[in-house]
Amino acid sequence: MKKQAVFLLMLLVCGFASAQWQSKYEEKKLVQGNDTLRYRIMYPKNFKETEKYPVILFLHGAGERGNDNQSQLVHGGKLFATDYLQERYPAIVIFPQCPKESYWSNVDVDRSTYPIHLNFKYDQGPTTPLKMVMDLLDSTIQQPYSDGNQVYLMGLSMGGMGTFELLSRKPDTFAAAIPICGGGDPNSVSSYAKNTPLWVFHGAQDNVVNPLQSIEMVSALLKAGAYPKFTIYDFANHGSWDPAFAEPELLPWLFSHKKQNQ
Repeated sequence: MKKQAVFLLMLLVCGFASAQWQSKYEEKKLVQGNDTLRYRIMYPKNFKETEKYPVILFLHGAGERGNDNQSQLVHGGKLFATDYLQERYPAIVIFPQCPKESYWSNVDVDRSTYPIHLNFKYDQGPTTPLKMVMDLLDSTIQQPYSDGNQVYLMGLSMGGMGTFELLSRKPDTFAAAIPICGGGDPNSVSSYAKNTPLWVFHGAQDNVVNPLQSIEMVSALLKAGAYPKFTIYDFANHGSWDPAFAEPELLPWLFSHKKQNQ
């Protein structure tokens, strides 16, 4: 009985801790006609509209799609919400949620084999969720408290694919980007290759998204004259975001970039 009580207490403490950081992200939604984009947004501690803050857009993976406006925080949400990081890197952080049957990137996904087969179709325009993300981002950047020289983009898996596509659709927007275990159209990189520093991550053992997807994008960036950072973890499968988030230089690298300095 005593062990059971201790276990229940631990569950309550863990649940409270999780609710604490998640509550820092306000629940919002953008409605355009029949389409709705749900998102969470976190403002800096002691937020003042008279000051300017960096903006971070984070695109989640396929497993976090839905309409609960919560699942998208599972991977990466806590990264920015600790008191320490809020003090060191105050920023406006946006986590949109992609609907269940959609994708950030315009891509045909064949899941009959693993790793999955991907056919990117950037020429057909952005998906509705990505178009709404672009509108949301534009609206946020236009606010007087947003620093347009410090707009950052991150994404994992499906969100890593969305990161590459969004860079090609808004090549002059982002000061730096971090695509994790993603992929994209290598022919699209010339528009942003020299403008936007990238740190690309992938797991060598990834059996969901082939690491060749990231390798091809990095190769295309190098050919276009860019110098992306590329970390491939020998030991990692698809969840390469975990070691990526643990990189001590991840956020210092991200926040070190400003558009005006490039």
